[in-house]
Amino acid sequence: MNKKELALRVIQRLAEAYPDADCTLDYDDAWKLLVSVRLAAQCTDARVNEIVPILYEKYPTMYDLAAADPDKIEEIVRPCGLGRSKARDISACMRKLVHEYNGKVPDDFDELLKLPGVGRKSANLVMGDVFGKPAIVTDTHCIRLTNRIGLVENKKDPKSPEKDPKKVEMQLWEIIPEEEGNAFCHRLVLHGREVCTARTKPYCDRCCLSDICRSAGTF
Repeated sequence: MNKKELALRVIQRLAEAYPDADCTLDYDDAWKLLVSVRLAAQCTDARVNEIVPILYEKYPTMYDLAAADPDKIEEIVRPCGLGRSKARDISACMRKLVHEYNGKVPDDFDELLKLPGVGRKSANLVMGDVFGKPAIVTDTHCIRLTNRIGLVENKKDPKSPEKDPKKVEMQLWEIIPEEEGNAFCHRLVLHGREVCTARTKPYCDRCCLSDICRSAGTF
């Protein structure tokens, strides 16, 4: 079975196991997703979802955030960790959206990457979830699981996992159908939290991929 065939089997089984998988960050506007995904760096989505309502109570619009003192933003988002850098990125991002994009989040991947604090993971999330365009979000779950399953590999050192997010993304683009990428990554998040965990031994005995996973039973 080659990697494309393996990918299709993995996609099908995860779709059956997690039919309703979706983004676990709460948002009702594209700019709010940009804020949340920046806050989610080294922080749980659950904690971010607790903090953003407090932030939006004080700064309900993109324009309010753009005009806000970054230090005041930091006071609110500090529980998410890395408060200073996150607050400054959020402030700069909102200002750029207001002054250079007429208050609209661009639906172009390269334009999203020009926004402060927005990397490939964030841009792909917005492209897929907000605009319904092809996207592959290489977060920690995606990187860990695709290595374990055998969908990606470190081409320089086959014995070591490929941890570079962009390299993982590029390898996945070669084997994952464009229309499946976004949902596939959301399902990897759920599977990574519930079954193929990072902080404990993976629960291979109850994994829907155990018979086709490269690492099943080897932990």
